[in-house]
Amino acid sequence: MTASLVLQVAIGGLLMGLVYALVAAGLSLIFGLMDVVNFAHGQLLMLAMYAVFEFHTLLGLDPLVQLPLVAALLFVLGVAIYRGLIARALAVRFNTGMVQIFVTFGLSIFLVGFAQLVFGTDFRSVNSGLLFGRTVAIGQIVLPLPQIAAGLVCLLAFAALMLIARTEFGRALEATREDRDAVALIGIDRNRIFSLGWGIGAATVGIAGVMLASFYYISPTVGDSFALIAYVTVALGGFGSLIGALIAGLLIGLTEAMTALVIDPSLKQIGVFMIYVLVLMVRPRGLFGRL
Repeated sequence: MTASLVLQVAIGGLLMGLVYALVAAGLSLIFGLMDVVNFAHGQLLMLAMYAVFEFHTLLGLDPLVQLPLVAALLFVLGVAIYRGLIARALAVRFNTGMVQIFVTFGLSIFLVGFAQLVFGTDFRSVNSGLLFGRTVAIGQIVLPLPQIAAGLVCLLAFAALMLIARTEFGRALEATREDRDAVALIGIDRNRIFSLGWGIGAATVGIAGVMLASFYYISPTVGDSFALIAYVTVALGGFGSLIGALIAGLLIGLTEAMTALVIDPSLKQIGVFMIYVLVLMVRPRGLFGRL
């Protein structure tokens, strides 16, 4: 085990951690805004990846070219999910929390079944494009270009989320998060904020899905593992904290990569859950949690 190998694995883990962080950011945004855990979050990622594959196969569009298109489609889907399902679940006066869980969990099962029916159960992949098969060499360190691009795009998406937080809409989001009932007194449409929040959360997953599709396999169940990591990332970073999601995502990606270097790669998530348990024993709210 050489120093260059350790550094290469660490950088690869950090790049993957940025993808984990962006997937978790959408989940954290929705939870922080509405106290709703979206159990279909991983399935939205899966739909984004299938959209990339189909656009690439049918139209020959490169995944990078598809980025704004797929993000926009996921935004519309997120708004539709809120208006068609979540708003109705929130309107239920009894056992609201359980209703929300069953609605999003049921949606996740439906989307997996829908994907299996339409696309089949075989593994798919995007095997050509501007980034496919290319690497970047820095001395003895060789990194796949698709993963570098994925990390950079996810970092830019985080920067965009931070900029949104400074706008008037971002302040409306924060106000709705603090007191969803009082905001109506100052003219803020709560349902509009919620639907846009779901749209933005889904769009972030769409961006992550586009970048993942350029180097990761695609299947109806691909979202399950990423959803699990996203839940851990949100809890570790702190519910409702975007900065927490970013820091926790990087920490999880690095830990996962380094664990795979020293033990069997199939057990790489052991290190992630060990850190998760240790942090929550000391700080149950997570690293940056306020809830």
